[in-house]
Amino acid sequence: MTDFAGRLRLGVNIDHVATLRNARGGAVPDPLRAARLAEAAGADGITAHLREDRRHIRDADIEALARELTLPLNMEMAATEEMQAIALRHRPHAICVVPERREERTTEGGLEVAGDEARLARFIAPLREAGSRVSLFIAADPAQIEAAARIGAAVVELHTGAYCDAHAEGRFDARDAELARLRDAAALAHSLGLEVHAGHGLAFDTVTPIAAFPEVVELNIGHFLIGEAVFVGLEASIREMRRLMDAARTAEAPA
Repeated sequence: MTDFAGRLRLGVNIDHVATLRNARGGAVPDPLRAARLAEAAGADGITAHLREDRRHIRDADIEALARELTLPLNMEMAATEEMQAIALRHRPHAICVVPERREERTTEGGLEVAGDEARLARFIAPLREAGSRVSLFIAADPAQIEAAARIGAAVVELHTGAYCDAHAEGRFDARDAELARLRDAAALAHSLGLEVHAGHGLAFDTVTPIAAFPEVVELNIGHFLIGEAVFVGLEASIREMRRLMDAARTAEAPA
């Protein structure tokens, strides 16, 4: 049995608690309450994406989370002046810069860093100076990873959506190819001094291979956990994900 150094962190994304609240209006379910339940269930951090269109998380949610949370807050956001100003006001522990298009139901694909280095370098500099750890959400592409290192990002979060989609659709050759790309990307990012996170689409049946990568120190998971919570409760959903992640790290889970 191989032990990897350090506990793999779980960041729980609470966006879709806010989606449920906004579908009806009013104040319930409360994303802050979900964050507190996530902490009790073993989460190491809370992720919230303040979109430009405010379709789920709202400004007041970020204010409440920044004020009340005892866990680190990871604020996902687009690279816009408005979002930069909000982040500088709240100074969350971490900021993950993501691509964002208004017509998307969720963020699909990774950030284009290699073709936008100068602008993104200017964008993240004041966030770093304010004390936030800046992460870039990118595809498992060597060009994007190398660009992230050049512009001074502390972290890259590897987009696992293509891997999860291929698994769900039964395209197992494509799934295995995506998994190999992610493994190589994690190794490259680590070699360049970047902290490596991963996320998007991960579920009970896809998390183990990603969690087993020794270079990955954090997984950010949201939609699946909130969906599973409809049937088993949020704490049970998170505790099972936590169990699978820990088992992967100690090679107790199936390969």
